[in-house]
Amino acid sequence: MTLVKHSPRSINYLFDEIFNTFPAGWGKDLHTNTSIPAVNIHESTDGYHLELNAPGRNKEDFKVNVENGLLTISFEKKEETEEKDYKTIRREFSHESFKRSFSLDDKIDGENIQAKYENGILKLLLPKKEEVKVLPKEITIL
Repeated sequence: MTLVKHSPRSINYLFDEIFNTFPAGWGKDLHTNTSIPAVNIHESTDGYHLELNAPGRNKEDFKVNVENGLLTISFEKKEETEEKDYKTIRREFSHESFKRSFSLDDKIDGENIQAKYENGILKLLLPKKEEVKVLPKEITIL
């Protein structure tokens, strides 16, 4: 058995490497610079309610477009200017860009789609066209 003496500097370096790369380095090659947020879609008599899970973002960084029957939701983080008074040692917060598209059918009124961002959820209302709404109808008995 051979014993190798390690100086305290090399052990500290080893621990620094392990603990400084442990959470941030994992999964880097599994995920590229795009991350697609989860979406819930609900239907009501008025329309479809789309909820996109996107916490920690600003509503100004979202773009919602409708073109040729395609609803596209995208996010691109605007660059922040870094403070000159301090330097960042480690940055794990990331706001990666994404783009998500949904086909709209003839039932949806694309001109009146509404969107709001609250509590980390981007909420869209995709209203149904008037002729598509199923309204209860009472039938008169003769």
